Amino acid sequence: MTFRSLLVANRGEIACRVIRTARRMGLRTVAVFSDADAGAMHVAMADDAVRIGPAPARDSYLDIAAILAAARATGAEAIHPGYGFLSENAEFAEACAAAGIAFVGPPPAAIRAMGSKAAAKALMDRAGVPLVPGYHGEDQSDATLRAEAARIGFPLLVKASAGGGGKGMKVAAAAADLDEAVALARGEATAAFGDGRLLLERYLTRPRHIEIQVFADGHGNVLHLFERDCSIQRRHQKVVEEAPAPGMTAARRAAMGRAACDAARAIGYVGAGTVEFIAEGDGFHFMEMNTRLQVEHPVTEAVTGLDLVEWQLRVAAGERLPLAQEQVPLDGHAIEVRLYAEDPARDFAPSVGRLAHLSLPDGLRVDSGVRQGDTIPIHYDPMIAKIIAHGPDRESARRRLLRGLEGTAVAGVRTNLALLRAILAHPAFAAAELDTGFIARHAASLLPPAVPAPRAALAAAALRLLRDAGGTADAADPHSPWAAATAWRLNGEGWQDLVLLDDARRLVLRAHLAAPLRLDLPDGTGTVEGVAWSGDALSFALDGRMRRATVLREGDALSVTLDGVTRDLRHVDPRAPSGDAEGGGGRILAPMPGRVLSVAVAPGDAVARGAVLLVMEAMKVQMRITAPADGTVAAIRARVGDLVEDGAELVLLEAGGE
Repeated sequence: MTFRSLLVANRGEIACRVIRTARRMGLRTVAVFSDADAGAMHVAMADDAVRIGPAPARDSYLDIAAILAAARATGAEAIHPGYGFLSENAEFAEACAAAGIAFVGPPPAAIRAMGSKAAAKALMDRAGVPLVPGYHGEDQSDATLRAEAARIGFPLLVKASAGGGGKGMKVAAAAADLDEAVALARGEATAAFGDGRLLLERYLTRPRHIEIQVFADGHGNVLHLFERDCSIQRRHQKVVEEAPAPGMTAARRAAMGRAACDAARAIGYVGAGTVEFIAEGDGFHFMEMNTRLQVEHPVTEAVTGLDLVEWQLRVAAGERLPLAQEQVPLDGHAIEVRLYAEDPARDFAPSVGRLAHLSLPDGLRVDSGVRQGDTIPIHYDPMIAKIIAHGPDRESARRRLLRGLEGTAVAGVRTNLALLRAILAHPAFAAAELDTGFIARHAASLLPPAVPAPRAALAAAALRLLRDAGGTADAADPHSPWAAATAWRLNGEGWQDLVLLDDARRLVLRAHLAAPLRLDLPDGTGTVEGVAWSGDALSFALDGRMRRATVLREGDALSVTLDGVTRDLRHVDPRAPSGDAEGGGGRILAPMPGRVLSVAVAPGDAVARGAVLLVMEAMKVQMRITAPADGTVAAIRARVGDLVEDGAELVLLEAGGE
């Protein structure tokens, strides 16, 4: 190695993952952090850490000068950019070179060649790589986009020319949808990448997303590390990835591998990169090349036994690739899921807050950048962890991963955990019937309506309330029966009513405090025995069946994790009036914390159900807030540019209207 110290210009799980390999290789590691990340896991792991600015990414993780200053101050000789942020920024790579610091990534010219999806497609077209029919031109006028869309045909994908991660991508099913899709995609692209240019592509109806991991060194050697199937997506963002791709023949693997390596050679590539293809039937079409390490690289590491970050560091130090193409092993099958702090029931809106409880599986690879007690901030991607299972074949890997997710629990924020379990357990996924429309097509079973909390979860919540109430006796006379909170009565059996809110349901649970304890639950009375607590962990028998749960309480809020599923409940004063605790009616509330980008209505406007009222942005994702029913706008509570909290009132509607 020609360098001995490494600065990681990133945060979260990728920063932690890079630091682990760098330390194993004997390198001194330096972390950078924003004000929001001062206590973050990657900061604690590194040998040194430097503050680079306020929480917003543009003022910290995207501040090239601040990162280079941190490298100079700590004597870092190399910088690994991770993925996202500055990882595909040619100016950053050039600034590193000018400062005499090794950039762990490709040359600036290669980043620029693939930085524009439109330019990259033109380059691949000249190289003979098949493309999806589309428009990749410089003329970005609405008139030109409409004309090109008519030429290509619908359905159509409107896509940001810069960036990735599903941001700035919208589907126009018909010509009538095009203008709105263009406006939303352009807005997201500008916010996320500072570049509002778009390209248009024919939207394939049942495609698979298959990508090839490539690697190149500075000595002219290029090879591929096989493929990954990333077809399971929501809103064009990957949710489940696996390697190798199910059903991949040796001939097709060789053809796609050759095309990917040719793409890398065409731009003088060095380092780790991914060439992404969309495949349908027997054909495959170039989509884009990501000039960085991918989020899903662990599945490639699992089936090859290689450490891709180590390869990156060695190539950046000028070393040759350690293997030839025919020497790259392929062993078994690996599947990865991305556990996000988001709410699938609210169109996957990010869920920010404190991780009151976090239990991740043992025996599987887990890449995470957060710990129990950490906060998921609004400013960055809301990933909690990547969970990866490897087995001798796809079915064994699927079963291992599903079992691991059954032992995973998160409380304090909403997550996509139930969705991940449902995908892995779905017969179509087990049969490898994969395409990018999988989640939408199976939404009824993957994203079912909320069901009432099960009786065991309600019993666990009641036991927590009873436990907490037992410690409220009068300290001046702790033995007085009049001061105890145990429902003691002079004559007759003692009982206590506990009132809970389960979503909109108001439940009254009656606890009969004689031994054994009996609970009147919504579906009948249950007998509780063998109650044992260890902190927030509870074990008890309900009607003779042993149950284990984690019950967290913060004020009136209760989070019950049982059988790997977390239910959020609320304890209410039994004297409080029944009804909607949130107000409801015509109050339109923010579905997530974020910034108001635009307001489409004014007080007095009559709106129809589904009409757009305003547009919000959080974590660089735009969301339209629509009218739930016909009505008249009585008041607008937010202005363009306002930062609003989750649940803040945005618009007040009165019944009626058109």
